[in-house]
Amino acid sequence: MDDIREALMLGRQSDGKPVRRPLSPHLQVYRPQITSVLSIMHRFSGMALAAGTLLLVAWLVAAASSPAAFARVQGFIASPIGWLLLFGWTAALYFHLLNGIRHLAWDLGCGFEKPEYHRSGWMVVIATAVLTVLTWIVGLAIW
Repeated sequence: MDDIREALMLGRQSDGKPVRRPLSPHLQVYRPQITSVLSIMHRFSGMALAAGTLLLVAWLVAAASSPAAFARVQGFIASPIGWLLLFGWTAALYFHLLNGIRHLAWDLGCGFEKPEYHRSGWMVVIATAVLTVLTWIVGLAIW
């Protein structure tokens, strides 16, 4: 019992019998659900948007700096890695937008029933995929 964490793990059952508490009971008890997965993905998409915005800023600064700097950044963006980053940024943008709209509906008190939040969650996922692919199809067709 030298360590306070060890003392915090000790507990008693309802009949008074000593028992060791698990460190993270939620990991043993709960399965991932659409609401928890989309909540975590909403945070990740926010981080991806921040990183993608840095790439956009680098592109704009390079365009304002010199033709050589712009060519260097444009070359990176036109590479397969750059296209993959842009595709991911597009998906993150749509996901964050659509899931944010879903959260606004929740703020209004709508969509808290189990069938409703399952349906709205899957609608966010499907609409994200469809809008991302459509954006790239239209963008590549125009380009």
